[in-house]
Amino acid sequence: MSESKITSRRKFLKGAALAGAGLVAAPAVAQTPGIVSMRWQSTWPSKDIFHEYALDFAKKVNDMTGGELRIEVLPAGAVVPAFQLLDAVTKGTLDGGHGVLVYHYGKQTALALWGSGPGFAMDANMLLAWHKYGGGKELLAKLYASIGANVVSFPYGPMPTQPLGWFKKPITRIEDLNGLKYRTVGISIDVFQGMGMAVNALPGGEIVSAMDRGLLDAAEFNNASSDRVLGFPDVSKICMLQSYHQNAEQFEIMFNKPKYDALPEKMRAIIANAVDAASADMSQKAIDRYSQDYIEMQTKDKVRFFKTPDAVLKRQLEIYDQVAIKKSAENPLFKEILQSQLAFARRATRWEQDTVVNRRMAFDHYFGPNGAAAKL
Repeated sequence: MSESKITSRRKFLKGAALAGAGLVAAPAVAQTPGIVSMRWQSTWPSKDIFHEYALDFAKKVNDMTGGELRIEVLPAGAVVPAFQLLDAVTKGTLDGGHGVLVYHYGKQTALALWGSGPGFAMDANMLLAWHKYGGGKELLAKLYASIGANVVSFPYGPMPTQPLGWFKKPITRIEDLNGLKYRTVGISIDVFQGMGMAVNALPGGEIVSAMDRGLLDAAEFNNASSDRVLGFPDVSKICMLQSYHQNAEQFEIMFNKPKYDALPEKMRAIIANAVDAASADMSQKAIDRYSQDYIEMQTKDKVRFFKTPDAVLKRQLEIYDQVAIKKSAENPLFKEILQSQLAFARRATRWEQDTVVNRRMAFDHYFGPNGAAAKL
């Protein structure tokens, strides 16, 4: 990475920190008669598309209520660090927030089952279907009650499969991972430790700086748009695509329970419908933006993308099984949720595998060598 890029990146990170410090000191939103105001925080830097998704949800609610409910969303660190969001919302320091369930892994390992793992051959939308219709919603409420989390949670926004991450050189075999200082979160920490890596969990806004300073050899975050704006192409030109470590993750919209319960029934209904609307909108926006940034990282940032070797993917599954067996023995809720997911996945993935056509043939037909797209 050139000195000018390092200086620019450090200025950006310093500016983001100062902005966050300013937001901490900002007064609470004034209450207006007949208007309910909520102060939220996301777990993402303001530049990240994930923070944009949080703003998108807030705007939908604000618009659908005609301004009677006004949600203001601050970026990560404005009030509390990203990994402290659950505590802040539980205590009422914040009225709500936007993040991912796996960020609360330190409080209850079973929270990782909402996205940190292979999904048992389900994609993120299928895992979300399990949550909504297969018993996950009730299990999550039981789980949060078990740790005293006074929140109402709405998982939404199914994410595409996340890359293995950014490395100094391509990963061609399992042994290439040995000893690497690597960033990930949730149960993926256990999986990659089992694959010989030295793992450090960091919030999104801290990863590139850590790589720049040599504190990390490699890291994963999420997607082409987030990775690009956070500056990964400034510190690495190698990205390994496809992984089982976070194959089926969703976002989480979270409310302080007393604040949520005090809302009129009409507002709670609007929130539930806004969650579904934001979920669909996020999925569609992701396809548009991620595909653009994926191409531009290759053409403008000169990033080289490689497919993760099958041997590494297979080993991930084997290690995950070992970790899941261990966690199930330690944690009855982990086992209960795991078994619920497996039962849903067994029939849902069988249906998908038998009925949904593989699109690779069509892709090769239209966009492969001498593809038909040029003739149409």
